Amino acid sequence: MNIVTRKTFDKSRKTFNILAFVDSTMIPVCHNLRRYANKVFKGIATDGKGTMGWCHGFKLHLACNDRGEIIAFVLTGANVSDKAPNVFKVIAKRLYGKLFADKGYISQKLFNFLFEDGIQLVTGLRVNMKNKLMPFYDRMMLRKRYIIETINDMLKNTAQIVHSRHRSVSNFIMNLISALGAYCFFDNKPKVLQGYCIEDTKQLTLF
Repeated sequence: MNIVTRKTFDKSRKTFNILAFVDSTMIPVCHNLRRYANKVFKGIATDGKGTMGWCHGFKLHLACNDRGEIIAFVLTGANVSDKAPNVFKVIAKRLYGKLFADKGYISQKLFNFLFEDGIQLVTGLRVNMKNKLMPFYDRMMLRKRYIIETINDMLKNTAQIVHSRHRSVSNFIMNLISALGAYCFFDNKPKVLQGYCIEDTKQLTLF
């Protein structure tokens, strides 16, 4: 009798992505000086620190494929860690293969968690870490992480996913979903490999 466990990996339930990139970006809902006076998101928005400093609002976690198509996203409070298991329980549902991330995702616990689902987490090394051998292909793909950074920039500057004019939480969620939906129809999506796609996968089926 076979016992079905979490380690029993079923590829038929996943979108077969050989290459995927993951990153997060802050979504402030107001200026830091006005965070105590904000009534719309009182008790919902949180304070968190990112690469650009402190932020009062939320954090958007994104995963995309090699063609710049968003395949998964999670919205959390700004104080939620990028390595939180609850985040990857949602993102990893549609992933299989190699997942490239920045040094903020370095975690042996996270690596083991994803590896059990058939996902290999590939990150760089911190200065205080020992050097490890890495395939040349993985090193080159780490340099292609600009694709997810470009998506974050397009969502903020083109789709206007960030502004301080929300009058309700529902309006904020609607603006977020609309911006993600609008991006799916952009013609200038960034691509890792120009003129070549590794596989034929679809972006978010919702759109």
